[in-house]
Amino acid sequence: MRYTIFPLLGPAALILGLALLAVHPLLWLVGTWFDPAYDSYGVWVAVLTIALLSWSATSPLRTCNSRQRLSGLGLLALTAAVRLLGQWLGINVLGAAALAVDVYAIGLVLNLDRRTRPLAPGWLAVLFAFALPVERILQRCFGFALQQLSAVGACTALGLGAPVQCEGIQLQWQGQTVLVDLPCSGTRGLLLLLLLFVALAVLTRPTLGRAGWGLLLTLAAATLGNSLRIVLIAVGLVHREALGGVDVFAEPWHSLIGLLTLSLSTLPLLLWARGERGGAVPVPPATAAASDVKPLFAVKPFTGLAFLAVCAGIIALPPQPLDVARPQPAPQLPGYIAVFAAQPGALTAQEQTYFTRYGGGAARAAYGPYGLLVVSTSAPLRHLHAPEECLTGTGHTVRYLGQTGGPQPSAIYRSTDPQGQVWRVTVSYVSERGERTAHVAEAIWQWLQAPGTTWRMIQRIAPWELPVEAAETFDVAVWRALDLPVSQTLSQLPSVQL
Repeated sequence: MRYTIFPLLGPAALILGLALLAVHPLLWLVGTWFDPAYDSYGVWVAVLTIALLSWSATSPLRTCNSRQRLSGLGLLALTAAVRLLGQWLGINVLGAAALAVDVYAIGLVLNLDRRTRPLAPGWLAVLFAFALPVERILQRCFGFALQQLSAVGACTALGLGAPVQCEGIQLQWQGQTVLVDLPCSGTRGLLLLLLLFVALAVLTRPTLGRAGWGLLLTLAAATLGNSLRIVLIAVGLVHREALGGVDVFAEPWHSLIGLLTLSLSTLPLLLWARGERGGAVPVPPATAAASDVKPLFAVKPFTGLAFLAVCAGIIALPPQPLDVARPQPAPQLPGYIAVFAAQPGALTAQEQTYFTRYGGGAARAAYGPYGLLVVSTSAPLRHLHAPEECLTGTGHTVRYLGQTGGPQPSAIYRSTDPQGQVWRVTVSYVSERGERTAHVAEAIWQWLQAPGTTWRMIQRIAPWELPVEAAETFDVAVWRALDLPVSQTLSQLPSVQL
């Protein structure tokens, strides 16, 4: 009798606890959809997920599985452990990933796989996971490996037509040098194809074996499609005159090549989905089992209140992130570079708070018309960001132009600030072991081989109207002032870019 005095207290406490756990990850996730620094299409994935869920949930229920519904409720409660881990480690994406588990649990509660328009709840949860900033995660953690794989595929294909010299990511073919830099790793194309595969799996509900075959087909199609894109661009460079002077790096040709190869890559997936119609998991026949359903919210008040107290404790837990750099003083910038004296610049309040909380250090200064920013850290996964992430977040419009070769590789960007001023931004990453790269993904890849190694981001900024030679001369002076070996010239190589 004591449990019937407040029959809704237990369920209400349970729902409130789940809402407390979800609100912060959800707000962070929604923020990434509209933050230019993330360049995310997650909002459209979320809309697609909700549309599919609504389309299935509004169809008649053919049969009901009360045990499955209760399992869904239990799964909602278990996501508290995942969010506890995300809160404790200070990793927002981990807490947001639990939202995908929530989608799976909701699919079980609604019996989406037992309706007239059935969907696979598990695949629907995977689809929602693409609403997270997975492209940045994939690019930072696996971008370098994908870059190498794309270069190998392109080198093999080009070698079928004429001799080609391949040195890592640099290809020399018929007098043209092509640098397969990081944007050409094919990360976005791979994610789009994976997104298509998952969306098709939601609708076709393949068996485990068929799903594994479809996943392998997706990975192969993405790899071959990206290699084909690089080959077409290399052919366009070599035969530019025969093509009427078409510049394959200029728009709309560059995007058209990417769209063509991506479209060709989708054909195997569409054929796979067509063959899945006969291999889907069967929908159970309609029954009158609704009477067997136990009360959906049979949660006792004490249990619900205890769960609410646990949730409140989780969100109040102070973060203890593991990927915190060891405390480091701010880098010492040279007093002079070339003929220019240093004019120290202050870090923003947000930057100061960030480095105080997560370790590492940064310093910036102006040298005449030029700017220099140096970030030093032993945790590049958290601290190092490419200019298109940092500058875009402050209102700049940033476009990647390519990278330089030689012993001091650098990525080059054109950045337009909110006032309309255009800048040439050049960035390099250097480790204390002497490793150098133009992209943060390769720096992270190298760091994973030797965790704890200190890396420096060296970012140089020059007004766009200055001659390129002047900016390159300043770059050489920066490397010398920082006591880093430098060659006399910086060689700009044609680069394959998105």
